[in-house]
Amino acid sequence: MKLRLVLIWLLCFASFGTWAALIRVTDTDSLTLALNKAQAGDTLVLATGVYEGSFKVTQSISLKGEIGATLDALRQGSALVIEAPQVSIEGLNIRHWGRDLYYRDAAILLKKGADHVQIKGNRLVGDGFGIYGEQLNSPIITDNSISGNGAIHVLDRGDGIYLKHVNSPQIDRNQLIFVRDGVYLESVTHSRIYENQFTKLQYGIHYMYTQADEAWQNQAIAVDGGYALMNSTNIYLHHNRVTQARDFGILLNITEASYVQANVASQIHNPKGTVELGNEGKGIFIYAAQHNRIQDNEFSHSDTGISMAMGGEENRLWHNRIMANQTQVKYVGETQLEWSYQGQGNYWSEYQGWDLNGDGFGDIVHRPNDSLDKLFWLYPEAKLLMESPVVLLLRWVERQFKPQVTSGISDRFPLMQSGAHVLIDGGSR
Repeated sequence: MKLRLVLIWLLCFASFGTWAALIRVTDTDSLTLALNKAQAGDTLVLATGVYEGSFKVTQSISLKGEIGATLDALRQGSALVIEAPQVSIEGLNIRHWGRDLYYRDAAILLKKGADHVQIKGNRLVGDGFGIYGEQLNSPIITDNSISGNGAIHVLDRGDGIYLKHVNSPQIDRNQLIFVRDGVYLESVTHSRIYENQFTKLQYGIHYMYTQADEAWQNQAIAVDGGYALMNSTNIYLHHNRVTQARDFGILLNITEASYVQANVASQIHNPKGTVELGNEGKGIFIYAAQHNRIQDNEFSHSDTGISMAMGGEENRLWHNRIMANQTQVKYVGETQLEWSYQGQGNYWSEYQGWDLNGDGFGDIVHRPNDSLDKLFWLYPEAKLLMESPVVLLLRWVERQFKPQVTSGISDRFPLMQSGAHVLIDGGSR
């Protein structure tokens, strides 16, 4: 095939004494040749068309696509492999890369040292990872559309964005669908993730062994779980939304010193789950997580609003709105917990107390579950008795006579009004 490598013009003189070129390519051979001969600072523009195969970038260049410029990896390996720092990838369609997750098949594979890469405005459609990167610094991934294969089981798909041992990534305004996790971060520090949309996948954002991260104004719809914080510390998760999830809205699993503020988790429902077996949908699931602050969130219209287990007692919860869940709170521990802070508690939609002095707080302590709830959770077979007249009478007696409580949840300052909607402007702490 005749090469059609067209040099359009010279852009500028670089500080190293070489000229940076703007090069337009029109077919697979000319793209391969241009990548082999490119120098740092060059810009390669791909004309409308299909470029077949796997391509490698070894210099700090920009790669831009005209409308319809498409890389097709022919279902083998990764479509675009980046081995240099300060590379820019913009406006490309990438499709049909491989699906071997062990070999990290990806639309864009970032190798060690591919620092300060910018990946912007691309459309990725394929079975493996969308963007995969390890051991690099400060990638910027913005305004991309990443779609996996909905016909593949969710655990057999690649993640939309997978980063491991990466420092200071920025991930914003991307749309991800039919992948495994939207964004998976492992051993990552100082990530910033905002204004992304996650649909029909496992978890929207999945943190694992990360530190000092922040995520805000993200939206997860029709997922297994919204935001999973696992074995991580010092995450600021705020002003995010998750609806129509199956397992949880927010998961705090062995995560410490994090701040969960002003998020909305609603309609978390597992049609095959039950509270007694612990596999129901949970607005927030706190599992062996300690020293976290949970404030100003809404957990509503779900199987369970707040579920806590396995040593999750050392957390502070206040100013949350727990509304219209089938079970407001599930806690089976042996500790008596107080969910208020500095004289301010949470809003509970089922609270039936009063506020005689008009200070905005209920005059009697709210206990969102009683000893009979705990009995049913421990012994699911007793659920058949739940609505019997005897059980209803026991519940009434327990609430009227305020027996000595040795374990469970109490809120001494329940809010009388739910307050304003929490999805206000985001930003850093």
